Amino acid sequence: MALEWLVIVNPNAGRRKGERDWLKIASLLTEAGFHFKNIFTQHRNHAMHETVKHIENGHKKIIVVGGDGTLNEVVNGVFKQKHFEPLDITIGMIPVGTGNDWCRMFNVPYNNYKGAVEIIKRGNTFVHDACKVRYFENGKKIIRYFINMAGMGYDAVVAQKTNKQKEEGKGGAFSYAMNIFSSLFDYQNMTTTVEIDGEQYDYNVFSISVGINKYNGGGMKQSPKAIPNDGLLNVVVVTKVTKMEVIRHAKKLYDGSHLSLPQVKHFTCKKAAVRSEGELRLETDGESIGLSPFEFEIVPASLNMLIGDVKPEEW
Repeated sequence: MALEWLVIVNPNAGRRKGERDWLKIASLLTEAGFHFKNIFTQHRNHAMHETVKHIENGHKKIIVVGGDGTLNEVVNGVFKQKHFEPLDITIGMIPVGTGNDWCRMFNVPYNNYKGAVEIIKRGNTFVHDACKVRYFENGKKIIRYFINMAGMGYDAVVAQKTNKQKEEGKGGAFSYAMNIFSSLFDYQNMTTTVEIDGEQYDYNVFSISVGINKYNGGGMKQSPKAIPNDGLLNVVVVTKVTKMEVIRHAKKLYDGSHLSLPQVKHFTCKKAAVRSEGELRLETDGESIGLSPFEFEIVPASLNMLIGDVKPEEW
């Protein structure tokens, strides 16, 4: 029997849940009739490189066992390979991460492996938008893709701090929430130019997010108006705020009501650019990656994702 599925496992995801729970997950996949080859990632971007290699060897169905960061690497591998069109590849998710924000959007259970396997077996596909971002890392201009959300400024500082804690085995959604407050004491707002489909705006910026989906940071509804198949980016700019205003309004991030605040600006567009006077950091799908300036461009209807029961009309 052909090994139809490639399963990419991040053993470090969810404080090493990927490693601890793999035998249970493998057993569920086998019981459900999946024939698969599994790969364990060993370092950053390993999932991306393995995705490229195995797609070029003929694999067109991939299951990600990990978190949002592992999914992001697989997505980048799908775009990086040249053997098939990205839409020819099908991606499913068995979440073992700490944030699981992509799964939250699509009703893929992140505390029920059997339920996640059943969703993949059912084969309910969704044609998903992606975003291409250009940024700088070590002086080089780099292209990367994401399917959930990118954050700049304060968002990226909090993500970087949380990722460092994850590397030490301490991070998680609760850590992210705590870092929202603890990072306030070292952060300064930055003079920034935001370009929305060619229209330029100058702000003293606290943070900026570019969303394909609604959630980040383990359940924060940072981009509440985002729709993952409308061919548009959702850009949310938080202008200059005081530390006390951040603390007072933090709960609004969890229900999306922060868009009503006068300091928050919301745009939809196909292209966006961000330039700053100083170095503005970037994270995509929770992964810390680079420095400004940034260019964002929607890649509509570009990925085939396996999803749970959702009602797109309610987005």
